[in-house]
Amino acid sequence: MPQATRTKKPDVKVVILGDMNVGKTSLLHRYTERKFKDTISTVGGAFFLKQWGPYNISIWDTAGREQFHGLGSMYCRGAAAVILTYDVTNWQSLAELENRFLSLTDTANADCIFAIVGNKADLTDTHVQGPDTDGEQGDEPQPVVTCPTSPAVLHKQVSREDAIALYSHVLRYKGLEEKACLPADKMCFETSAKTGYNVDALFETLFDLVLPSILKKRSEGESSTVDLESPMAVKTNKAGCCA
Repeated sequence: MPQATRTKKPDVKVVILGDMNVGKTSLLHRYTERKFKDTISTVGGAFFLKQWGPYNISIWDTAGREQFHGLGSMYCRGAAAVILTYDVTNWQSLAELENRFLSLTDTANADCIFAIVGNKADLTDTHVQGPDTDGEQGDEPQPVVTCPTSPAVLHKQVSREDAIALYSHVLRYKGLEEKACLPADKMCFETSAKTGYNVDALFETLFDLVLPSILKKRSEGESSTVDLESPMAVKTNKAGCCA
């Protein structure tokens, strides 16, 4: 078959879970498009493909609304990493991760990696409200916008210690020993999709950590291509599933 009729399929899958309005879609836009967008609530799920070196990583943005809750376990099937996202100004959004979303990860890979991410850090920390200084705004210099008064700072309802406690609960739910897993201080992040703060660090850390699973799949001889002329492949795409 000519090479033009074949395309790479994702090597691994990363899924973002969390309640509505925590900024899951905005995090993805910040990372993939290098800018912030005011978005509407995701319906069902959305798929992004990230070229990372020689590898293809699919990132699934899932709906936080209750009516789409049942789709979450389908999107998590075969996931190599799950990003559990909450809003640092909303305690309930953290509680919902354990109450509603953690069980959806039962279909993820047995060696799935978990990250706990508190978004909207710019609302509670003045050091995060300015343009990002770690290169997350792209290669071109970004203008610095100055304001006569500092933006209002909201009360931070979820501390880093709360996020670390949730990470421990996730490991216990999965029946994993903390000593044998990645440390909480490495897997708990606070981010701002609006300013770009810590967004690259989040995704690049996860991509580095899922690399062994990519290499393992390839060493076991799993195919890295999908035949687009195959009726089964077309059916899979229409169903919205991802290998």
